[in-house]
Formats: sequence, structure tokens, C-alpha cells
Amino acid sequence: MSGLAIVGLVAPAFSHHGWSWTQSGFFQIEGTIADIYYGNPHPIIEVDVEGTIWTVELAPPGPTTAAGFTEETAAVGDEITAIGNRSQDENETRMKAVRIIVGGATYDVYPDRARDI
Repeated sequence: MSGLAIVGLVAPAFSHHGWSWTQSGFFQIEGTIADIYYGNPHPIIEVDVEGTIWTVELAPPGPTTAAGFTEETAAVGDEITAIGNRSQDENETRMKAVRIIVGGATYDVYPDRARDI
């Protein structure tokens, strides 16, 4: 089942410049992986949510791999849930994931932030 929802009301403010383009509240999407790029500066997963493609940015490759998510973890066509912070531009279907769930496995690519989910 695909869909999207806002999770929680407000997450703590993040001072790191890498989050300056995102909203503060957690956001969740569920869909099917349409494409995966695993490389620098951030792995990217394109997710088809009811016909709309969402760009899901993960942590840099080192922390993403440390979380257990590697190039072999997921494939095009797999169902995915991504939880994180969406773009401040609501016309942009882009988010920075804190946690992703694929095949029943949970990957906290930003574990310090994932504690607040």
C-alpha cells in the first residue's frame, strides 16, 4: 500500500547546514523503489508514491553503510518506507531520510535523529 503522512508534530531544530533546506517536522512516505544511486555525496532512492516520484536523500555512504544499508540491500521494485524531513519547498517532492524500512528491516541512517521518531 502506498501513501504519505506527516509523522509527529515537530522534531527538534537541526543546526547542521545539511538540513537547512528541510522542514522541522518528521514526514513519512511509502512506495516502491523506482531507482537507486549509491555514491557521493549521498545515496539517493527514487520512490514511486502513487505515481509521483519522490527523491529520498540518505546519509553519506559511510554512515548509510554503517546503518546496514548497502548497494545490495534493496532493488528497484522493492517496497520502502522513508521517514525524515521533507523539503521546505512543498512543490518539491524531495526529503532527507532519517530512517528507511525495506523488506521488514529498519535502517537508521541518522541514528541520533531517529531517536525522536
